[in-house]
Amino acid sequence: MSEKHPIIAITGSSGAGTTSVTRTFQEIFRREGVRAAIIEGDSFHRYDRAEMKQQMAERLRTGDTLFSHFGPESNLFEELETLFRTYGESGTGLRRKYLHDEEEARPYGQPPGTFTQWEELPESDMLFYEGLHGAVATDTVDVSRHPDLKIGVVPVVNLEWIQKIHRDKSTRGYSTEAVTDTILRRMHDYVHYICPQFTRTHVNFQRVPTVDTSNPFVARHIPTADESFVVIRFASPKGIDFPYLLSMIDDSFMSRANTIVVPGGKMEMAMQLIFTPFIWRLMERRSRVL
Repeated sequence: MSEKHPIIAITGSSGAGTTSVTRTFQEIFRREGVRAAIIEGDSFHRYDRAEMKQQMAERLRTGDTLFSHFGPESNLFEELETLFRTYGESGTGLRRKYLHDEEEARPYGQPPGTFTQWEELPESDMLFYEGLHGAVATDTVDVSRHPDLKIGVVPVVNLEWIQKIHRDKSTRGYSTEAVTDTILRRMHDYVHYICPQFTRTHVNFQRVPTVDTSNPFVARHIPTADESFVVIRFASPKGIDFPYLLSMIDDSFMSRANTIVVPGGKMEMAMQLIFTPFIWRLMERRSRVL
């Protein structure tokens, strides 16, 4: 953690909805005049798309059915921790981009599924990470000790799978069977490297559908925001003005002393109300020490 160079990390599994949370933070940054250096978690994968496909085929030939994007073998955990540590110390570090599709790749003259070159971070007020491993810790690496604010995005698992299946089918052209195979292959790493992060976060957002999602592999539609609630759990409720949040968000209620539940359609508003003061405090603290 750093007073001069704060770090915010959004962490969640594939299909969890971290990208939507990032858009909310970008709106806060724009409104509050905060210069944030954005880090995409996919840029810290070890292999590009073609290399990962080759690695996967080789692992399967040797009987390894657990190799996935979620585990340490396919990610640069050490480099991610180095970035967080270096930024916290000096406000500098290296980043690159993973080019997901033709639109992203075109300006760089590279094929999609590849990485850009490493480059120095621009001058910024804070670092903002969004990806799979913002609070990961292993026997040799502890990324989670560096961010000043860690946020988990964790839909109930059936909803997470529905969102992933629909996204991968619509944007990547995968079949339901192919996505199902990916989910099964990732399960070991999901349990050991994704889930434990949510005990290290400061705030978790868990969307819970109010419609039947009992078989996510045949669901025709993703439950809408209005067909869900969002459970917001704070690791420490100290300093959280729950009466204010309850008064501002219609139909919200407390389910535990550290947990507020809001209608799914009010998730962005809840984030704005909760995290804008966090940003103020981080920036005020930064101003005092500069």
